[in-house]
Amino acid sequence: MSKIVERTLDLLELFAKEKRPLSLSDIAHLLKIPMSSCHDVLQAMQARGYLYEIAPRAGYYPTLRLHSLSKEIVDNDPVLMRTEQLLRSLRDTLDETIALSKVTGLNATYLLVFDPNHPLRMLVKVGDSIRSLHATSAGKALLGSLDERALAAFLKSAKLAPLTKQTITSAAALRKDIEVGRKRGWYINREESLTSVTTISVPFRWNRSVYIATIAGPSSRLDQKHETAVSLLVDICRRLEMQSAT
Repeated sequence: MSKIVERTLDLLELFAKEKRPLSLSDIAHLLKIPMSSCHDVLQAMQARGYLYEIAPRAGYYPTLRLHSLSKEIVDNDPVLMRTEQLLRSLRDTLDETIALSKVTGLNATYLLVFDPNHPLRMLVKVGDSIRSLHATSAGKALLGSLDERALAAFLKSAKLAPLTKQTITSAAALRKDIEVGRKRGWYINREESLTSVTTISVPFRWNRSVYIATIAGPSSRLDQKHETAVSLLVDICRRLEMQSAT
């Protein structure tokens, strides 16, 4: 990725993190980039209407243009339009965290996250990547979507570090777990990435790309509704996959 693109994205993320107007020197210091480079990015974004100066020497802040542009993009996203209502309904039914991620190579990024009403919940944000490939249900679903050659290459080189006492750290055991998931159509992480947390994931294909829908919550709650959760999640993903073929 080019430096100018990275610095533009870093700048936007910085405003989201700081939640306050920032001066040129503030931005250069916080991002650890030269003042001249920071100035170029600020001037370009201000000229395009994405930033404005609060007052002379009072700092810069994003305008609503970025929000409006983002809303237009999201409102017309073909995948989100198809999935949002179904996954939101699933969240309402189960009252657990429901997330949708998109697979790219050996990574998956969360596109949608619906939080439950419970204060005890899985903390996942849109834009985050899945935590690990070997210790999460979404990671296993991603590995299960690979062809045999790619999966073998991963298992041969991956360091399966333990995240909890339940984490699978053997390549042979992980392969077996993935094969089981492939056959039944869903993958589970029972306290393998976080103690007392269970996640269930189902992959589906849309326009030749792999997406993963995930249910996450405390093991004590999900154990009580495991069969219902799996059945509903599988049904939704199959419906989404069928829609993508039409």
